[in-house]
Amino acid sequence: MENIDRIAKLFSSCKENGRAAFVGYVCACDPDFETSLEVCRNLLDNGVDLLELGVPFSDPLADGLTNQLAAQRALEAGCTQDDVLRLVEEIRKFSEAPIVFYTYYNLVFSQGVRSYVERAKKAGVDGFLTLDLPPEEAEELVNASRELEMKNIFIVAPTTPKSRIPVITQSASGFIYYVSREGVTGARDDLAGDLQERVDCIREHTELPVVVGFGISNAEHVREVAKSADGVVVGSVLVNCISENLDNSKRAVQQIGERAASLAKGLLVK
Repeated sequence: MENIDRIAKLFSSCKENGRAAFVGYVCACDPDFETSLEVCRNLLDNGVDLLELGVPFSDPLADGLTNQLAAQRALEAGCTQDDVLRLVEEIRKFSEAPIVFYTYYNLVFSQGVRSYVERAKKAGVDGFLTLDLPPEEAEELVNASRELEMKNIFIVAPTTPKSRIPVITQSASGFIYYVSREGVTGARDDLAGDLQERVDCIREHTELPVVVGFGISNAEHVREVAKSADGVVVGSVLVNCISENLDNSKRAVQQIGERAASLAKGLLVK
């Protein structure tokens, strides 16, 4: 496969157009493979710039109830690692949007790190956000990813000491993910008041784009975050469109597209 740095290309394009990127999260194969494929298609057709695909895992400790249940539905439907990679291959038939795996290290390590990176690269994945892997323990994955021109996204949290940010940014590539709230994923009613200060602090140590996620639930949130960040991550309120329509997959696909389009309206030109 010809190497294309889709992530860099996206953020460069967004910067030229004076707007933040819209990063949309859903769990792969929730509630089943075919519905998940149409969900991804509809998200990308309705404003999502970068697709963050959750890899179903039995113990997703960084996730709130909404995304835990999504992973459980996918696993109960029989989703395997092969199915997740096949989903990416199908998406690549109609989209060149960046795709990042939101995953846990056991799912990578158990497959053989380099082998997993190679398989993901071949399928069309652009990078990994490995939730439970700190940079001090990520050398094998980072080295394999660099050799294969894949990205490793690392998290900075509100509790991260300033002295630790350079350690994180040194291992990171693609972009930095700033978690705007302590705790797990999930929609919130308000935003952190020190967001600009936190993002500026990260930018002192890296030229990588900074995206902000956790708790963003409406277009006004998107608009406020987009003033500070290079990208806005929305997950739980999209996943809710699936959980609220488990008896009607067509309605779930339609609603998730409509919600994405509504959220994308918050991406006003700066």
